Amino acid sequence: MEVSKNILYVGVDDTSIDLFESQYPMEEEVGISYNSYVILDEKIAVMDAVDKRGEAEWFANLKKALSGKTPDYLVVQHLEPDHSGCVQKFVEKYPSVQVVCSAKAKPMLPQFFDFDMTNVLGVAEGDILELGSHTLHFVMAPMVHWPEVMVSYESSEKVLFSADGFGTFGAIKNNVPWEQEASHYFLNIVGKYGASVQALLKKAATLEIEKICPLHGPVLSGDLSPYLEKYQIWSSYEPEIDGILVCHASAHGNTKKAAEDFAEELKAAGAKVKVLDLCREDVSEAVEKCFQYKKIVLAAITYDGNLFPAMQDLIYHLSIKNFQNRTIGLIENGSWAPVSGKKMREQLETMKDVTVLEEQVTLKTKAHEENKAQFEALKKALLA
Repeated sequence: MEVSKNILYVGVDDTSIDLFESQYPMEEEVGISYNSYVILDEKIAVMDAVDKRGEAEWFANLKKALSGKTPDYLVVQHLEPDHSGCVQKFVEKYPSVQVVCSAKAKPMLPQFFDFDMTNVLGVAEGDILELGSHTLHFVMAPMVHWPEVMVSYESSEKVLFSADGFGTFGAIKNNVPWEQEASHYFLNIVGKYGASVQALLKKAATLEIEKICPLHGPVLSGDLSPYLEKYQIWSSYEPEIDGILVCHASAHGNTKKAAEDFAEELKAAGAKVKVLDLCREDVSEAVEKCFQYKKIVLAAITYDGNLFPAMQDLIYHLSIKNFQNRTIGLIENGSWAPVSGKKMREQLETMKDVTVLEEQVTLKTKAHEENKAQFEALKKALLA
């Protein structure tokens, strides 16, 4: 695949992986891509490697793109194994190649690889690499989403090689909607590092960019403003949907019914509402939706004197992903000693700019007549 006449895509699709990073479920019709590119000029640069799972196909793609030529540089923008898994074999195959990485990455290389480190060039902000008619300008992007990350701007064709920035789940051949999988990818993997993404966006704003080549997902071209706008929203923790997300974690169905009935009341009052069953929804999907919605209702039972695991898992993931700037209402349930509301509140109130409403619903086994006033108070608070 051509990015341009002199910039070729040599990455691979992976539709057989079941769990990306051993935690994110990957359906075959979604999958993921490991992207790599070749810049053909007087000097030839290979931009990143791929996961070991794509080794054979990547080397076959490289062979075809190189047409018998030997690459001069391997630019390693990110050391995570899904991008660097084949670096060792690449260097063994092309021993004269110079590995180019950030100055931060250079001392980390021996943790990952066993080759002669004297032929490694560590670059800093503003350094350039002349290939002939193409010039790579290196821009440091620490904590997007590892500390050693950099991106590379090729100035003659105005192409930004963006590392994990603007990446998505989804194999390229599956042609999944960009926003759908970019949102899921960003909010679960990069979302914690909003401030770092904001810093990179400011740097990118100074560049004239016509194409973005990420390390996962499709090459972006044409009007780039929709992609930039989404990244601005996601990285600044602003909600995309002016609505209410109702998440429930129920063992025997009573809390589920109460949450679903309450969701119908909210809809009848004019709110945009989505309901998630945390016992059946993968937590990565729930995290994504929590970041998207302006307001959230969490409904959970008390379990073993604590919080039901499915809800505990969601709150834990929200905490480590730097969740912030939302309003949350609580529904707790317990047959004899309900404490799930207290447990949720304690954890949520440690998060930045998260408002937990005082209006709380406490159920004893299931919703009863005496709970109507509590539900009404919570509804008014959410709709205020």
